[in-house]
Amino acid sequence: MKWYKTTLCLAYQSFGVVYGDLSISPIYVYKSTFSGKLRSHEEDDEILGVFSLVFWTLTVIPLFKYIIFVLGADDNGEGGTFALYSILCRRAKVGLLSASHAPDGDISACSSQLPLKETRGSVLLKEFFDKHHNSRILLLLVVLLGTSMVIGDGILTPAMSVLSAINGIKVKATGLDENYTVLIASLMLVGLFALQHFGTHRVGFLFAPVLLAWLLCISIVGFYNTVRWNPGVVRALSPYYVYIFFKKAGKDGWSSLGGVVLCVTGAEAMFADLGHFSHLPIRIAFATVVYPCLILAYMGEAAFYTKHKEDLERSFFKAIPEAVFWPVFIIATLATAVASQAIISATFSIISQCRALSCFPRVKIMHTSNQIHGQIYIPEMNWILMIFCLGVVVGFRDTDMIANAYGLAVITVMFVTTCLMFLIIVMVWKRKVLVAIAFVVVFGSLELLYLSACLAKVHKGGWLPLVFSLVTLSIMCIWQYGTLKKHSYESHNKVCLDMLLTVGQNHGVTRVPGICLIYSNVISGVPPMFAHFVTNFPAFHQILIFVTLQSLTVPYVPLNQQFHVSRIGPQEFHFFHCIVRYGYKDARKEIYAFESHLIDTVAEFLHTSSNDWDTGASGGEMIVNHQQSSPQVDAVVPRVENGNGGGGMQKKVRFRGVGCNNRELEELEEARESGLAYMMGNTCVLASETSSYLKKFVINIVYGFLRRNCRRPATALGVPNASLIEVGMVYRV
Repeated sequence: MKWYKTTLCLAYQSFGVVYGDLSISPIYVYKSTFSGKLRSHEEDDEILGVFSLVFWTLTVIPLFKYIIFVLGADDNGEGGTFALYSILCRRAKVGLLSASHAPDGDISACSSQLPLKETRGSVLLKEFFDKHHNSRILLLLVVLLGTSMVIGDGILTPAMSVLSAINGIKVKATGLDENYTVLIASLMLVGLFALQHFGTHRVGFLFAPVLLAWLLCISIVGFYNTVRWNPGVVRALSPYYVYIFFKKAGKDGWSSLGGVVLCVTGAEAMFADLGHFSHLPIRIAFATVVYPCLILAYMGEAAFYTKHKEDLERSFFKAIPEAVFWPVFIIATLATAVASQAIISATFSIISQCRALSCFPRVKIMHTSNQIHGQIYIPEMNWILMIFCLGVVVGFRDTDMIANAYGLAVITVMFVTTCLMFLIIVMVWKRKVLVAIAFVVVFGSLELLYLSACLAKVHKGGWLPLVFSLVTLSIMCIWQYGTLKKHSYESHNKVCLDMLLTVGQNHGVTRVPGICLIYSNVISGVPPMFAHFVTNFPAFHQILIFVTLQSLTVPYVPLNQQFHVSRIGPQEFHFFHCIVRYGYKDARKEIYAFESHLIDTVAEFLHTSSNDWDTGASGGEMIVNHQQSSPQVDAVVPRVENGNGGGGMQKKVRFRGVGCNNRELEELEEARESGLAYMMGNTCVLASETSSYLKKFVINIVYGFLRRNCRRPATALGVPNASLIEVGMVYRV
């Protein structure tokens, strides 16, 4: 019973988060379709042909493609373009973002499925990607292009939907100045983005009643208009009317497809927002409520326009009966705010995935729900999206121009998803190539038809998403390139332990009480910044733990597989290395909870190693399972860390019984009492003097600008300034 209640509750919330954009499209589809060259074809056959196109587009793309197929290609509950790429990185090994030193395949949560038998097609495709490295780069660029278009969609959706609804007031107030509608739309957008910090859960409950009321209104009005004006419009459900439409409209009909495609705006959000909900609630909400209501709405509009052709280019609100105009207008205005929520949530999810995999500058990720792990809020991106939305509304003012840009962004993302699904079907699902080709032919051909019509309107506003995506794509590519160069420099300039010990002996290194967590990207050896620190300041803490935070191309890493502890060097030096592995959707712990968990892990490592084997000078390693209770833990008591630790609640773990005389455990406890410090590199990455001018521009100027203006690593991790040691270095890459 609880499962049914949870599913229905999530389905209810999905109305306010996922389906707003898709549900609000009747406001502007017919107007945008007949605003161009189709003005000279405003006859019954053309109107019914457009309705038939809308019906079959809604049926083929959202219902068949997404609800039936694409939602099944989730990455352990996560959706979106990057989730598809994550599956290909992990299961097909064709990506560039997999971590080579910790294969994603060893994460049990992501390797529970039985391996499928390789097909000839999957083998040939893998051989192609292995042989041609450029194909991997091209694949990543395609993924980043789709991601950039989603972010661009997050700018255009609120602008288009809100401005279209506000313009409906001109039906009654014909003399209203355009500046007032722009002002009202701008104020609504500011209010919408101001609500985002409450989180998807609260916003979903707040917005869901509005959208349900909107769907009820348009379905009732659509049914009323169908019965009153032209019941024969039902015949247009036949695809034969699509043929009649293109036969009569010809090239002008093809040009109008840029308006028809707006009927599926928001369909991608069903997949991108999958992490906020799950498969079943999204499928239930669409199949039982959204889809039938939209068909009735479009049918009613078509029936009305066959008898009122002069209103085709004016407004959706002309089709609203006089008696209910104002209630419907108010609900429509509120529903457009809901429509924007779908793509805003999807944008947050996409950016979070990109940031976790080092494809986007560091931003603050706030998890807004304790129950649904994927519900997040990104303050910086929220306000950036708002500023750009306001710029589009104030700058364009014309919904027809915005519609051209909007349609291109939407259909590009869908076509990228179709291309990635081809690889998923062959290389992950291990189906025959003919099945994948059939998928691409059915869905890709329709999307290519729409894409070609949208590209023909680049000069009429379609350039806007191209500019947005180009800027976003450049930022992501440059950030990824600069980050790879930085990690490569650290890996090639790491210091072996023997050299560090030699330096320590020559400089008379002093050991001070306490524990120091040294954050770096080096997975073996000593990071160059620590060697730089020791040479200039010959002192370090009693216990050193080198910490490497690693993001994997999986959504979540189970708690018992997150911490991988090993010893560095002889036992008497007390050097440890811990690789902390996160999925791209994992919530990072608060720094005090993290440090407590980390030290407890090292304590368990010492206790286990003292009982199971003698590590000696060669060291040992283990993965500590935190889901199993440890019989040696005597008590867990809260304490407040003072001194160098920077404050906060900590867990104190005391070990008794076997191994209680272990000196290392006692020293770890003493060092913990003395305080905790954090060491991080404050690096300036510069291109070498012999580099090309392009590389110098990319690294020195663009990457340098992004690095200076994004969140510092210490800030992103929540490290207290009072306990932070930053080591400045210049990397010449």
